[in-house]
Amino acid sequence: MTLRLKTTCAILCLWMAQSCAADNYSENPAALALVDEMVREEGFDREQLLQLFAQAERQDSALKAMTRPAEKSKAWWEYREIFADKDREKGGVAFFNEHREALARAESELGVPAEIIVAIIGVETRYGRVTGGYRVIDALSSMAFDYPTELSNHVARSKFFTSELKNYLLLTREQSFDPLDLTGSYAGAMGLGQFMPSSYREYAIDFDGDDIIDIWNNPVDAIGSVANYFKRHGWRSGETVVVAADAPADAPEQLFVKGRKDLKPQRSVAEFAAAGIVAREEVDPEAMATAMKFELREGYEYWLGLHNFYVITRYNHSAMYAMSVYQLSQRLAAEVGR
Repeated sequence: MTLRLKTTCAILCLWMAQSCAADNYSENPAALALVDEMVREEGFDREQLLQLFAQAERQDSALKAMTRPAEKSKAWWEYREIFADKDREKGGVAFFNEHREALARAESELGVPAEIIVAIIGVETRYGRVTGGYRVIDALSSMAFDYPTELSNHVARSKFFTSELKNYLLLTREQSFDPLDLTGSYAGAMGLGQFMPSSYREYAIDFDGDDIIDIWNNPVDAIGSVANYFKRHGWRSGETVVVAADAPADAPEQLFVKGRKDLKPQRSVAEFAAAGIVAREEVDPEAMATAMKFELREGYEYWLGLHNFYVITRYNHSAMYAMSVYQLSQRLAAEVGR
């Protein structure tokens, strides 16, 4: 064999090895470090984890999707047409009627309105029709070990997804699930309510008493788990969620929610009223609230979100998300006669 041919073969072999290694995580340094940690701290079997990561596949489409979420940067009037549409309303009525008993029990035992539970499941997965087609092990491994470096928060997000991957390994062991079987979104969110693994371990519950917490195929467990999530985040039964408001065109912009850091109520309804942002219905002036200014096709609409509105944002840290859930819930309540 000539030197040139040997060199070509060597390069080809090296390229093939690198290509194969890039498609899975069997030799990824961060994955191997995680294996060491899970063996040392959680008592996992090293060989089983190595075999698992050898079968975990990098998902470029998931990584690409992370750089441009579909609803990012949309105006309110566009956003709500995506998440509070007629299809979700129709599907929500059907889901409500099919699962009235479980919803009534969740409302009675956990204090969360049935229409809020249904609206969450509708916004997240269209009542289980769109739960994601990625293997969770693939999605979480891709995000943990290959999170796009061009994104400014890639270090923090990589740590977040590494933590979620740890929780995924723990929950599959705790529930005796095969970690290669479960599917979810491109970010690793799972089931009808799209729980991340840490949320599953903390809030998902066996609501039908069969000793299995199945939020993928069991709507009863999904209903109870969503309700438990809201209860654990402080939902106050019977309290107002949000009220429409009026505001002058020159109301200071700093009074309105701009991002996730502004979602927690910091001012009272009375303080907003003094600044000209006035609720259209009677509400406790001492109640803490956040003010929101949403863009319409023409002009703006204004809202004051109260404590329970903030609780909805704990599910997804977005005022527009929470408003979509709330408005869909109100349509569903009207349709089913609540």
